[in-house]
Parts: sequence; structure tokens; C-alpha cells
Amino acid sequence: MSKIIWSKIDEAPALATYSLLPIVNAFTKAAGVEVVLSDISLAGRVLAAMGLAEDELSKLGELCLKPEANIIKLPNISASAGQLKDCIAELQAQGYDIPNYPENPQTEEEKAIQAKYSACLGSAVNPVLREGNSDRRAAVAVKNFAKKNPHKLRAFSENSKAYVAHMQGKGDFYGNEKSVTVAKDQKVTIALNGKELKTINAVADEVLDGTFMSVKALRAFYKQTIEDAKAKGLIWSVHLKATMMKISDPIMFGHAFEIFFADVFAQYADVFKEVGVNSNMGMSDLEKKIKGHAKEAEIKAAFQAVVNADAPKIAMVDSDKGTTNFNAPNDIIIDASMPVVVREGGKQWDRTGAALETVAVIPDSTYGMFHAEMVADCVKHGQYDVTTMGTMQNIGLMAQKAEEYGSHPTTFELAEPGTVTVTAEDGTVMMSFECEAGDIWRMSRVKDIPIRDWVRLTVERTRIEGIPAIFWLDEKRAHDAELIKKVKAYLADFDTTGLDIQFMNITDATRFTNTRIREGKNTIAVTGNVLRDHLTDMYPILELGTSAKMLSIVPLLAGGGLYETGAGGSAPKHVEQFLNEGHLRWDSLGEFLALAESLRFLGNKHADAKLTALTAALDVANNSYLDNSKEPGRKVGEPDNKASHFYVAQYWAKALAEGSNAELAAKFAPVAKALIENEDKIMSELMAVEGKPQNIGGYFHPNDALAEKAMRPSATLNAIIDSI
Repeated sequence: MSKIIWSKIDEAPALATYSLLPIVNAFTKAAGVEVVLSDISLAGRVLAAMGLAEDELSKLGELCLKPEANIIKLPNISASAGQLKDCIAELQAQGYDIPNYPENPQTEEEKAIQAKYSACLGSAVNPVLREGNSDRRAAVAVKNFAKKNPHKLRAFSENSKAYVAHMQGKGDFYGNEKSVTVAKDQKVTIALNGKELKTINAVADEVLDGTFMSVKALRAFYKQTIEDAKAKGLIWSVHLKATMMKISDPIMFGHAFEIFFADVFAQYADVFKEVGVNSNMGMSDLEKKIKGHAKEAEIKAAFQAVVNADAPKIAMVDSDKGTTNFNAPNDIIIDASMPVVVREGGKQWDRTGAALETVAVIPDSTYGMFHAEMVADCVKHGQYDVTTMGTMQNIGLMAQKAEEYGSHPTTFELAEPGTVTVTAEDGTVMMSFECEAGDIWRMSRVKDIPIRDWVRLTVERTRIEGIPAIFWLDEKRAHDAELIKKVKAYLADFDTTGLDIQFMNITDATRFTNTRIREGKNTIAVTGNVLRDHLTDMYPILELGTSAKMLSIVPLLAGGGLYETGAGGSAPKHVEQFLNEGHLRWDSLGEFLALAESLRFLGNKHADAKLTALTAALDVANNSYLDNSKEPGRKVGEPDNKASHFYVAQYWAKALAEGSNAELAAKFAPVAKALIENEDKIMSELMAVEGKPQNIGGYFHPNDALAEKAMRPSATLNAIIDSI
């Protein structure tokens, strides 16, 4: 049998898998295709790190280097330190003999434990699996459905004061960046005042960047934005990526926390030192550290007094629970939070639940410029019209860990002031930087082979689509200047006759794209990995209502295929609702679309009539799913994710029964008949669990039997599917 690997991951999409995968396998096995699970969840990675489970992530990484790779990757947790600690505690409660995560390791044993666990932090999965560049776009049927059934975008008020603040000048990563292209394979050493921080194995023609964030400038920037928010009557919100950028952004989060609550941190500095408060972990962790302390109530009251102050108001993650923007660094994932700011008309919520105009604070101008222009565009021109807006497609440079800023072992919080050097094997200093203690220094890398493939994919996609493609590259940024030289050279290897391929800086590219979108026109954005992350959440959320409906294809460099199924930014809220009410509002459309592309990939490799018929029937089912509006409802009492799986199964079976392959038609005709005739009964059984709390035995590591029972409550549907 041909194999498709289906990733077992976390939260809402993991719950959906318990319902969907049995249906998928029942259909695909009829065409000689088996879909098998591979556990790359946070819990699975933790257990593997501790030697208590197979290292499935490493195995998948090896598979990605082979032409037969065919992987459907659902969105996984990019874990913060707080999430990692919660996962460890849950596994310990389930009986797993694993140690705690040592935040401040003192012994060699603790350092070794921290090193093992640290491999599970941040974007641990994506760099391993993404051995290819990204091709993300909205499927035509999905885009047309969104236009016919528009979701709500709230209007920007006239004379809106909402804006994005990012750092300017020499203080941030953009302003301090230097970049070189390595001439040959060699060892390159990063050192601070001559003391080695890291030695890497650079390869010929690889682009190396070095840069740093001045913490002095960062803290001054935070103070200035807080004062500006006070003066303009705006709510203050900070937006970072402390999951993927697991080293740099938690530190920037911690500085923001300390500055906003400066008086409280100053007043209780001795207590915080005594109990080991780490501001990078946020308020939720601080509250755990002070629990039981004689001054616990006093400290909480001091924080609350700042939250209750009229100026500036702090944005809330959950107003009903009193959860602020500073609860935990993983609560403010920028690619999920900034689209909400635009969607809500430049607003965030205060402690009373009121939606107020915000200053969205994004320190790093490298991508802050994009969000600044997105908000400024709506302030100037008004909200988008979902029924007429065009689309943004993206070709993203991400193969072989390209530009994984802050989520790799070449990011450092400098322990002392001095000079950071990047030195070639022959002793030549390639780059040097004068820094202060506490500054955040980082290196990013992008290899030559991914850049060549990025250019190839861009030319291919531009010719297919017949629309402009814009390389979002800024000649004034050191990294981009190196890429521009390479891209222009590699474009000469292709026939670009009649193609509209341009280069623009971030602000100009955003304006160009948005002008076309407002005119109902489509544009291809060709970006590096970090901007890919931001664009492919922002635009789909505005266009489609969610980035989970984005078609995300990764043609692997070795010839295989990786099919990603959208983002999981709202997945924690989905799980909370499911546990309380038995209602899962996660939309599996991304999985349906990815499966169709995965089957198509197999069909292109193996000419097989059954496989062709199976894929064509799934295309019909996906269109029927959209045309009949069978996506999950948001509220309890409405058909949810489980019901959406039932309808796709019904439409898929019907399409096969009516299809051209006689063998599959004969096999699935009785299945389609049973699913149609028993629709009322099946829906009744599915709806019977609505409004009832669910026990699945764990958040990060559910009990499979309990989770399957909760997600497959229809005995009638199960019997039909299991009999195929």
C-alpha cells in the first residue's frame, strides 16, 4: 500500500483527528492508500526527549529527505516555557517518571535536562520537516465561498487613532543587521569578547546575518509608546512571537512586562528575587511563584491597581477572566493577534470587555513595518470588503531552516558588554558588533539551494497564475541586499518573458498588494520565512475568516510533498469549549484540502484509476461541503466538527458511487445510501452530546480511548464507516 503520514499533534486539530482519521482510512484503503499516524505532539516530543517514546519527529525529518515522502502536517504547538512546564506536569500526573524543567540549572545534571527539554521549545517541528519552500494560497472554491458568504469585518471609525508602533533607527534588529555570503564550506565562530558562543558549519554560498536588539533602546521604546498611549487615549497592546522565536521574543516580552508595571517591579524587587520570578514568563508564572508568600495579596493588588488605571489601559487576552496581555508570552502570538486588530477595526478589548482603539506595539521593525502599513491602510481607506477583495498568494523561502529567527541556537542574551564577532575559519572577522550587557544578539542563515528553489517556484507559480509576483526585499536591509543579488542572478536561468516580477521593500509591497486587493485583483507575495508567517495569517483571516482554510503546499527539495493544514492560533479556546460543552468548532477544511493534494501527489507518481477516482470524488465532496455550508458552528447546539466530518464522508461516498470507476462505485454505493438514509439518526446522535462536559484524560496527552469516544459518539456512523 502507498502511505500517507498524518501528524498526531496537539489541541483542537488533534481532537478532530480522532473523528476524521477513521473516515479517511476507510476511504483511502479502497484505493490502496494507508494513512498512518506519526506522533509529533508536544507530549510526544517530551517523552521522546526523555527516552520514553520513539523520536517520531526525527524519523519524519529523515523521510522528508526522500522522494517518497508524503506528509499531512497539522498545526502543532510551538511551545513556550510555560506550556512545556504544564505539559511536563500533566505527564508526571499520568505516571511518567520525568524530571521537572529546570529554569535556572545549577548542576551539570540540570543543564543536561534543560538541554533535552529545550529541544521541545518553540518552532521545534517546522525546521525539521520544512525541507522545501512554501506555496500558500486560497483554493478557488474556498475563496468564492468566502465572497458569497462573507464573515464580519468591523469598520474602522472615522479619524481612527489606531496605529502600529515599531522601533526606528539603530536600536533594533533591522537597524543593526550585517550580512555576508560565505565563499566556501567552513567553520564559522561567534564569540563575545573572544569567548566562543557558538561554532557553526557554514556551507558555500550560504547567507549569514548577524544583528542585535539594544535592550536600552527597547526599554526606552516601550516607555515612549506607553506615554503616547496615555496622551492619545489608546489601549496599549504588545505583539510578539515568543513561541517560534523562543529565545529573543520571551526576553522582549519580559522587558515590556517590567516597563508597564515598573513601579510594582521596583517596589517588590526583593520579593521577586527571593521567589525566583522570571518576568519573561509573564503574570501567570509570577502568580505561581508568589503563591503562599506573606505579601501575595498585596502584590496582586498592586498589579491590579495598574490594570484598573485609566491611562493607559492594557489590552486583555480574556476580559471575563481578567487575563491581561501579560499573562503569558504564548498568549500574544503576533500572527494571530494582529489580524484580530485589523479585523476588529483597529481595536482590542479592555478589562471591561469594551473594544477600544489600540497602539499595537511591535518592537522589531523587520516585520513591524508590514503590520504598520496594514493598519495605516485601513485607517486611510476603511475596512476591506470580503465580497469583492482579491487574494494574496505567497511563495515563502523556508527550506532547510531558512531565516528561523530566534528559534535556533544562534540567538544569545549577552552576559557582558563588548564586541560580538563572527569569524571565518582562517581568522578573518566577517562581522562585528559593539553591544551592551543584556542585548539580544542573533544570527540567521539561509542556504543557496533553497534560494534557487524559491526563485524556480516563483517563476512557475507566476506563469500559472498570470498575476504580478513581488519579491518583498528591501535593498536598505543588509540581509535582503544579499538575497536581491542572488535572486536576480537566478532569475536569469529561467524564461520570464511576459511575467510581471518586481522587487519592493515591505511598505511598498504591502501598499501595492493592498491596492490590488481592494480592486479585486490577485497578487503573489514572495517573501522570506518570517514574513511568510505573518502574511499567510493576516490575509487569509481577512479574506476567508481563518488561515486554517489556506491551501499550504510544500514541494520538498528531494521530490516528496508536505501538506500543511493551516494555523492553530485559536485552538486552545476550541479545546476549552469542547471540554466544557462537548462542542468542537475547529474547521477541518484545511485537512480535507491537504488530503486531496496529498492524494493528487500520489496520483501523479502512480497512474492508478482508483486513486484518480478517489481524488476526484474528494474534490467533489470538498466543493459540496462549501456549497452546502457544512462548516462547524461556533456555538453549542449547532453542528460541530464531528458533523462536518460526517457530511464530507456522505458527499465523498456519493461522488464515488456516481463516479466512473465501476469497482469503487459498487463498493461505495451502499455506503452512500446508508449515510444518506441515516442522516437524521446520525445527526441526532452527534447532537446528543452537545452541552455536556467531556473528559479526555489530558490536555497535552489525552487518553486515546476517552478522546475517541468523545469524538465518535454516533454508533450509527461508526458502524457504517467501520464496515467499509
